Amino acid sequence: MNIVVGVTGGIAAYKAVQLVRLLVKDGHDVHVVPTDDALRFVGAPTWEAISRHPVTTSVHDDVARVRHVALGQEADLVVIAPATANTIAKMAAGLAGDLLGTTLLATRAPVLIAPAMHTEMWQHPATQANVATLRQRGVRLIGPDSGQLTGDDSGPGRMSEPEAIHAEVTRAMVAGRDLAGVRIAISAGGTREPIDPVRYIGNRSSGRQGVAVALAAADRGAAVTLVAAHIDEGVLGQVSAHPGIRIERAGTAAELGERMDALAHEADVVIMTAAVADYRVASVSDHKLAKEDGAPVLELVENDDILAGLAAARRPGQLIVGFAAEMPTADESVVERGIRKRRRKGADLLAVNEVGWQAGFERPDNTVSIIGADDTVIATATGSKREVADALLDAVRDARGRA
Repeated sequence: MNIVVGVTGGIAAYKAVQLVRLLVKDGHDVHVVPTDDALRFVGAPTWEAISRHPVTTSVHDDVARVRHVALGQEADLVVIAPATANTIAKMAAGLAGDLLGTTLLATRAPVLIAPAMHTEMWQHPATQANVATLRQRGVRLIGPDSGQLTGDDSGPGRMSEPEAIHAEVTRAMVAGRDLAGVRIAISAGGTREPIDPVRYIGNRSSGRQGVAVALAAADRGAAVTLVAAHIDEGVLGQVSAHPGIRIERAGTAAELGERMDALAHEADVVIMTAAVADYRVASVSDHKLAKEDGAPVLELVENDDILAGLAAARRPGQLIVGFAAEMPTADESVVERGIRKRRRKGADLLAVNEVGWQAGFERPDNTVSIIGADDTVIATATGSKREVADALLDAVRDARGRA
C-alpha cells in the first residue's frame, strides 16, 4: 500500500525512523513528508535512505508531477508521527503552507496522528478543541501516552512507541478495505411535515450522525447513497465532494420512504439514521394560516413506518440497520426500549441513543448501544459522531460476515 508518513518538528521525530523502517519492511511504498522543523531533528538523507524515496518539504519541487497534490491523492493512508500542537492546530484550520499541509488537504485516505508535546500543551483548551475538530472529521488518534517527556517533565503527551503506531496502522489498513464494493443506502437528517406553505412539524435532528456514517462507509470502500432530509449545507458539505457518496434529497416522511424503498432494491446494507416524523397533518392548508382566524386545530395521521417496511421487504443477505432515539422511563431503560423497538420493526441491528434537552440532537458527540438480532448489546460507543459511525460499521461488517 501507498503510505505517507508526515513528520513534524518535535524531539520524538527520531522515533518515526523506526516506524518508517517497520512499514517499509512490511512491503509498503512509504513516502516521508517532513516539515522544515522536523529536518532539524532528523535530516533528509536519513528519511531518503529508510524510505527509498526523495524527500522535500516544498510545494515547488517536482512541479511537473504536481507532487503537492499527487502525494495526497495517491495515498492509501496518511500517518503523522509525531504530531505537534502546532501541526494539529494547522490541520484543524486547514492551513496548507508546506508540502505536508497540501498533502493532507488533497487526500481522501484515512488519517492517523500520534500527538507528541508537553502535558500543559496537550491539556490546553485550544489543543483539545483542535483535537475534537479533527476527530469529528474522522482523523484517528494514537496516544498520546503518559510518561517521561523532554527534560524532567513527565505526564500525558509522550508519543506512542513506533511498534504501537505500526500495529494501529495495520488495523487501520484492514478496516480501510472491509466494505469495499458494498452498496449502502443511508438516510440522514429530519423530515418535515407541512402545516401550510410556511409552517411544518419537524424535529431537532441536524443530520450529523448520518453524514458521519456516510463518510466513514465511503472511506472504508463502500459505494454510498445518502438521502438527505433538511440537512444544513454546512453539515452536508462534508460529503458533497466525496467521490464515493451520491446525495439525494427528501423532504417529508413519504418522500424519504419512496427514496429508501427504491434504493433498497440494489443496496446490500440500508441504514436509517434519519429522524422521521411519526405523524403528518391530515389536511395541509394551501395558504398561510392567519392568527386572526384563531388557533388552528390540527388533525394528525400516522406516517408509514419506513424501517419496518424495509425490514419486511429485505432480500436474502441484505442487512437493515435502524437508529432509535429514546428516553428512559421509570419502568424501562433506553436499551430495554431499544430492544422492544428492534423486535417490533424487525431490523437486523439497532443503534439506540438517549435523547433529551441536552443529549443526542444538535451535539458533536454521541453515545449509542448497538443491539443485535438476538437482542443483546453487541457493542457500545461514546465519542465523536465519526467514532460512533465507525463502531456501527464494525458491527455491520461483522454481521455481514456471519450472514
